Amino acid sequence: KDADSSERVLMDMRWGLVPSWFKENDPSKMQFKTSNCRSDTMLSKFSYKGPLLKGKRCVVLADGFYEWQQCGGGKQPYFIYFPQSKDDQELAWDGNDGAVSLLQAEGEDGDKEWKGWRPLTMAGIFDCWEPPAGGEALYTYTIITVDASKDLSFIHHMPAILDGEEAIRKWLDFAEVPTQEAVKLIQPTENIVFHPVSTFVNSVRNDTPKCLAPIELGAKKEVKATASSKMMLGWLKNSQEASPKKKENELPRWTSQFIHSPSPKKSSADILQQWLGKEGEPAAKK
Repeated sequence: KDADSSERVLMDMRWGLVPSWFKENDPSKMQFKTSNCRSDTMLSKFSYKGPLLKGKRCVVLADGFYEWQQCGGGKQPYFIYFPQSKDDQELAWDGNDGAVSLLQAEGEDGDKEWKGWRPLTMAGIFDCWEPPAGGEALYTYTIITVDASKDLSFIHHMPAILDGEEAIRKWLDFAEVPTQEAVKLIQPTENIVFHPVSTFVNSVRNDTPKCLAPIELGAKKEVKATASSKMMLGWLKNSQEASPKKKENELPRWTSQFIHSPSPKKSSADILQQWLGKEGEPAAKK
């Protein structure tokens, strides 16, 4: 609460906004869904208008998102994400286990490294709810949605994507950029790409890079991955293997439904550190 408005904080929040005024002791008793917030109602619905006017704006990070297109044989899933830049980098595949490594083309910037997959930066609203009977505060958020861009006309709505550092800065800096100015950033973006993926993704039990692999719609077979998708799949595979997972009985009581943190936490992860700010910069004023 005493931080400068330009300071960025990375923390876990539960997806599905629980407004601070909710009076029940169990957030799961909410009678309405708040995972997504339509842009045309965010300043009229009380659950969203309150925190929005108080400057509770956040950016939600994701590799991409899925949408399904209705077709003759059912629904076809697509993975939607930012275009990726290789920056003159090449990929080397290990034919034995499919591992991927990055090689930098020779030149003046030969020591440059790929910083990782560029995540989608989606506009969100958050709030902090405290149980009436006492207990830890629960941070939750909703993702703002807009009408789909022309290239994605087969879907009705999509996340409001903040494209570029300037848009992100304006959305987050609630003190310098008032609500009425910030909401002008909420609009469809054309800077987006997508490809069809297997219906393997339809089951929530499936959580592997296979969910993102492009397929050929006619044959329903995986097609040869592009350099960009190879880069993504290799990075996600390595990240998944390197991240230890806690057992269910080691997690807090609410973890099966809620992800929560008692206080904001800074991250030093390479991809997020680059997004949050360069190392070595002076600490934000208090």
